[in-house]
Amino acid sequence: MRKIIVFVAILLAAFYLFPKDKKAFTIETLYRIKNVGNLSISPDGNKLAFVVTEYFLKEGKSNSDIYLLNLKTGELVRLTNNEKADYSPFWSEDGKYLYFISTRKDGPQLWKIDLRGGEPQKVTSFYTGVSMPKMGKDGRIFFVSSIFPECGADNKCNKHLSEKLEKGPVQAHLAISLLFRHWDHYRDFRYKHIFLLDRHGKVHQLTKGKKDFPPFSLDGHRGYDISPDGKYMVYEAKLVSNPESSTNFDLYIMDLQNGKFSCITCENKAWDGHPEFSPDGRYIAYIMQKVPGYESDRFRLAIYDIKTGKKRVLTEKYDNWVDDFFWAPDSRTIYFKTEERAHFPVYKVDINTGRLEKVIDAKAIREFEVTPDGKRILMTRTSVKEPVEIWSYNFKSKPTRLTFFNKKIEDEVDIRPAEEHWVKGAAGAKIHLFIIKPHNFVKGKKYPLILNVHGGPQQMWADSFRGDWQIYPGAGYIVAFANPHGSPGYGQKFVEAISKDWGGKVMKDIMRVTDYLASLPYVDSDHMGAMGWSWGGYAMMWLEGHPTRFKALAAMMGVYNLRAMYSSTEELWFPEWDIGGTPWENPRAYKKFSPSNYVKNFKTPCLVITGERDYRVPYTQSIQFFTDLQKMGVPSMLIIFKNDGHWPNYVKSMPVYYNAHLEWFHKYLGGAPAPYSTEKLIRNIQFEEEKK
Repeated sequence: MRKIIVFVAILLAAFYLFPKDKKAFTIETLYRIKNVGNLSISPDGNKLAFVVTEYFLKEGKSNSDIYLLNLKTGELVRLTNNEKADYSPFWSEDGKYLYFISTRKDGPQLWKIDLRGGEPQKVTSFYTGVSMPKMGKDGRIFFVSSIFPECGADNKCNKHLSEKLEKGPVQAHLAISLLFRHWDHYRDFRYKHIFLLDRHGKVHQLTKGKKDFPPFSLDGHRGYDISPDGKYMVYEAKLVSNPESSTNFDLYIMDLQNGKFSCITCENKAWDGHPEFSPDGRYIAYIMQKVPGYESDRFRLAIYDIKTGKKRVLTEKYDNWVDDFFWAPDSRTIYFKTEERAHFPVYKVDINTGRLEKVIDAKAIREFEVTPDGKRILMTRTSVKEPVEIWSYNFKSKPTRLTFFNKKIEDEVDIRPAEEHWVKGAAGAKIHLFIIKPHNFVKGKKYPLILNVHGGPQQMWADSFRGDWQIYPGAGYIVAFANPHGSPGYGQKFVEAISKDWGGKVMKDIMRVTDYLASLPYVDSDHMGAMGWSWGGYAMMWLEGHPTRFKALAAMMGVYNLRAMYSSTEELWFPEWDIGGTPWENPRAYKKFSPSNYVKNFKTPCLVITGERDYRVPYTQSIQFFTDLQKMGVPSMLIIFKNDGHWPNYVKSMPVYYNAHLEWFHKYLGGAPAPYSTEKLIRNIQFEEEKK
């Protein structure tokens, strides 16, 4: 009997560990997966509002709607169901109304819905739109909008100037100073400002002038906060004469009764941002750096005591970045998310003693909130093999999953897990490596491999769900991704090691990882490829001019000509720090590490992808690279997404991105064929032929 039980147990284990009956992960699978986020807990802690985004691949569309989860009963209700996007939910003070932003009419505008019943009602008709909303005291609502400074909150004026600019006979951009464009948009005379919507529906402008309040933030933080008593506002500003070369954000406090403001961080010439008042209103917590001009200096958690005017750094002894934080209800504890060895765990710190304690490590926590009673954390989390869902953690037992929007796909499709390896890299460092084996992996068989190099370069590949990690294994490839020198999560010295050394230690790391991968018994070392985005694209362009084991490369949004990059990008503080000064101050560095200086060595077939509205790494960098590949007779293909910036549109352009990779790597590495013709997709005729 015991032998039978053991045999049955082995069969069950084999069934769950090796799901041969599940389908391979495809591009279509990725766009069936729903994204869950934008958490907002009700004032009484009994309900959770959040956003679910679904995608429609063939139509090239996506849509976001708001759901409501009863945390006591588990009842799940879909609050909105509109063909336009609904997002950024937040609660009225009494919890009877849920406010949100919607694009359903004149959008994005503020809407609200009565949770006791009824249809959504439009709250604002602000011509330039509403973003970053925040509920204040007594029903006042704050928001951010980009306006013409001379118009202020005047809708007619903003509409008139917008129409003149966008539809007039002259179509041009004008600049008299730098940072006239950023990431994917031109300034075009507009500036961000903070507004107040009072209880009577009147809009008041709180910040003024030809500066952004708050400035652009890549991570999407609100950039301001309102004190619990409603008397004060703290906000970010970048009031420097050289914004293109400075990382110096500062925090200002404004008295909302008289409009007077003062700076609380101006003695620090580095970055200060993401302010949040404590629940009792005494403190402002924020994130700060210490090294001016260095955007990848360690992000530290600090507090400002409003009563005494004193500031303290709470995480100086913690050697990794603080990404996000949340005050506990007692105003004495702050929970913060950090980057640590490919995970995003949550820590807590006592603001009086400075004591740090890890609270939960659930691989990749994306966002989190603490309930009003302080008894549990609600979060969205993911891992390589798990799409994002909402989970609950009560500080005692293991996290509990609350939503199952993607369970059907998890049951039907083989979503591959990752194995962790450590490889000896440059300078004796241990390099963290992840390997994902292909669908229906068979021991003893060799498979083609794709190594994915991350961008940043100060960025960390995390143990989190991502299309790259599933589509390529679904097509028969081993996928590998590593965190070489420059990656956060392994101490700040490891991060700093890449600056002014782009072709040094990090490239040795990449090649030692490649050698390690080639030695594995299941890797076909004659059919290995590599791909990378942004700085990862630079790495591909660098490898193109240097000896490698790779049979094919794919470079996306890459930096190619460092001298040209400097004078065409917008955030000049980045090359000035990471390369080392300006090209005329340090020409040797710009020449030494520029892939454009190694054209004579080009020989590896390379796919090149870029976006015409990419102002961070201008698309001309990829055009220059493609031109040189062609002149050297290297097989190559160039794709330029006309309407995209540094990140192609997720549902319109990224399917083409994935398909092009599959097509390219199939040609040179031998994986499964791409499902479509990339040429026909770009000509917009592939789906029409399928319908026929």
